[in-house]
Amino acid sequence: MSASPAEAAPGRQAWLNSLFVDHSLLRLGWRNWGVVSPGRLYRSNHPLPWQLRAATRRLGLRTVINLRGERVDCGSDRLARAAAAELGLVQIDAPFESRGAPHKDRILRLAEIFRGLEEPALMHCKSGADRTGLAAGLWMLLQGRPPAEARAQLTLRHGHIRQSRTGILDAFFAAYAAAHARTGKPFLDWLQEDYSEEALRRGFQSQGWADRLVDGVLRRE
Repeated sequence: MSASPAEAAPGRQAWLNSLFVDHSLLRLGWRNWGVVSPGRLYRSNHPLPWQLRAATRRLGLRTVINLRGERVDCGSDRLARAAAAELGLVQIDAPFESRGAPHKDRILRLAEIFRGLEEPALMHCKSGADRTGLAAGLWMLLQGRPPAEARAQLTLRHGHIRQSRTGILDAFFAAYAAAHARTGKPFLDWLQEDYSEEALRRGFQSQGWADRLVDGVLRRE
């Protein structure tokens, strides 16, 4: 989905909202960049316009996948959409949440997006730590890579803290890894036949100190 004309020229209010409400001030010099698959798929936190332009020039990007989803009241969203439209990039919204059991229908939709993706692509959430790590891990599994490689996309290096509520994403990959070790079942078959969001939620428990760090100090989305 391309940016609308109204989004093509965000002004001062969008910048103020992005910098001080959406905390992009902290992302000015911190890209949280990662290569998921060279020449095909990259990951980062929510890019500011010049960051998206630089990545497009360097890598020849054709698509941006926004794992936050469209947010009309978010300055970062308006700025990035305008930049994507200016650059002629395909803008795709594929929202996920970082603290809940991954929704089966959203994973299946992302699988469809990956199948028809105009590459190279960049995907991002707000900080590039949790939802982006989940989506990168899903890419690995959908490419037939082993579960260990998928789990490795959720790392402290990218700011992911598995002891917090976002650790339910690690638990998701761990559940598939255990099932795959027993049965060798392909990921999408396991997802559609065996995966239970409710069971994953019941079986996961975060640690209070980590929740306070991620939610209160880091103010992750």
